[in-house]
Amino acid sequence: MLDAQAERPAKPCIQSVEVAQCRIREMTEEIVGELQRIVRAHRQLDAGAHGLELRPVLPCGPHDAAICFVGRDPGEKEAKCGRPFIGESGQRLRDCLLEFYAPSIIPSEQSRLEIGERFFWVNTVPFKPKRNKPWSQPVRVACQPMLLQLMQSHWGGRDVVTFGNEAFFWFGIGQPRATRKKFRAFWNQGDIKYERSIEVPLPGLERTVRLHPMPHPSLANARWRVRFPELFKQRLFELSDPIVATQRRS
Repeated sequence: MLDAQAERPAKPCIQSVEVAQCRIREMTEEIVGELQRIVRAHRQLDAGAHGLELRPVLPCGPHDAAICFVGRDPGEKEAKCGRPFIGESGQRLRDCLLEFYAPSIIPSEQSRLEIGERFFWVNTVPFKPKRNKPWSQPVRVACQPMLLQLMQSHWGGRDVVTFGNEAFFWFGIGQPRATRKKFRAFWNQGDIKYERSIEVPLPGLERTVRLHPMPHPSLANARWRVRFPELFKQRLFELSDPIVATQRRS
């Protein structure tokens, strides 16, 4: 009798989870429609890369991921496949992740995808721009609140690694003047910023994250092309849990 009574409260709990998941799906579809509206007729949109449905490359990854990676926008491969960070630069990132977290595994398309499933991924605009030129600031401003909503509902972590200046300053959009000034001062430190971090509130949300900026991983980034892998792995080391960090010290 006691056991039967103890089981009853579980049903509303399951129902509430299902309702919450349904609301998140509905919210996501609404956001997709609004994101499409923003870019559909924009001169910068590479519509051919996304296909007729114009599906965005949305933020994705496990809710309990320890790290969120933020890049500028998807490339052609990402747009066609609907997966973030799988182009040339993304593969370079994933190779670094493999070398750091699973050094015994040989890099391959499958292993790169599998290692990526441990993390949360975001682009500042979820559509590919023509000729891979940065999206205009008005487009980034228009898309940011909705992408932050998805980030808020789909990811519960705190540590965010940004790649390149556009990804870093994306978190300055919608911030008060004092915060933007703080952002600029942090960025203007020089290369030492890639070894430091800054805490910032997410605009419009009661939540704070810790940003860890990195250079853009592209091979075209001549200044950081050689140094990037070791610099990135140093960031990963700093963000590792104590057990992993201890293992890597030995």
